Amino acid sequence: MSERSERSRSSWLRGPWGRVRSAAQPTNVAITVDLEHDCPPFLTTYRGVTQGMPRLLDLLAKEGVPATFFCTGDVARKHPEIVRRLVDEGHELGCHGDSHARFGAMDRATAERELADAGQTLRAFGCPVTSFRAPNLDFPSAFVPLLAAHGFRLDSSQGRHKPGSFFVAPSMLDGIERVPATIAPSAVRLPRPIRNVLFSRMRDPVVFFFHPWEFVDVTREPIPLDCRFKTGEPALASLGETIAWFRRRGAAFRRMRELGHHATQRAA
Repeated sequence: MSERSERSRSSWLRGPWGRVRSAAQPTNVAITVDLEHDCPPFLTTYRGVTQGMPRLLDLLAKEGVPATFFCTGDVARKHPEIVRRLVDEGHELGCHGDSHARFGAMDRATAERELADAGQTLRAFGCPVTSFRAPNLDFPSAFVPLLAAHGFRLDSSQGRHKPGSFFVAPSMLDGIERVPATIAPSAVRLPRPIRNVLFSRMRDPVVFFFHPWEFVDVTREPIPLDCRFKTGEPALASLGETIAWFRRRGAAFRRMRELGHHATQRAA
C-alpha cells in the first residue's frame, strides 16, 4: 500500500481506540517508560536499567524526542546515575511507586507511605515530579485523592488496551488529570504491517509505554512470551521506526506534564 493510501485510510478507520484524526491534523504522542527492575514479578535483576537505559537514551537523543520516565524509588536509590542522566538530558521524571508493589493490594495507609517515600527519593534530584503511573496500571480510584496530597497532578494508570477500558478517555478526577496509556508495549514489536495498522487506528493523544528491560535480549528468560519476544536490538529498532512513522505524519512528541492539560481540555 502506498504512503498516500495509508494516510487516506487513517482519516476514517475505527478501532477500540475510537475514530482517528485526519492525517492533516497533528497527533500528540508521548513516549513513556516505566523505569523498574526487570520484568517484575518474574525477575529481580536490573539489566534493563544498566544496559537497556543507555541504549534507549542514546536513541531518544539521536531522534531529538523527549520522553517521560516513571521511575520507582527503588531504581532511583540503586542507580541514581541513570536518573541523573535522563533528567540532565531534558526528559521528564515521573513516579512509578517506591517498591513496584501493586497499589490494588494495599490499604490506604500503605499507599500513602509508598507515594511519600517515592516522592521524597525522586524529588531529591532537584526536578518537579508531578506525573504518576502505578505499577501494572493498578491504581484504585479511591486512591486518586492521595496523588494531589503528595504533589502529583497527572495520573497515567489506566490503559486503553485493557479489557473494560477500550474507550476510556482523558479526564479529570479529584483535581488529577488522568491520561491513559494507549497500547501494550509488546504491540510495538509486532511485524511492521500489523503495527502500522494499529497506529493508524489510534486517537489523539497517543501514549506509548515501554520498559528498559525490553531493550535487552531477554528472549531466553523464564518470562511470558509477550514480554520476551523480539526484545533487545529488535525492540530498539521498532521504537525508532515508530518514532519515524509518527514524525512523517507531523506528530508532536510531548512529555506527559505537557500533554496532560492539553488532553483533558480537549476531552471536556
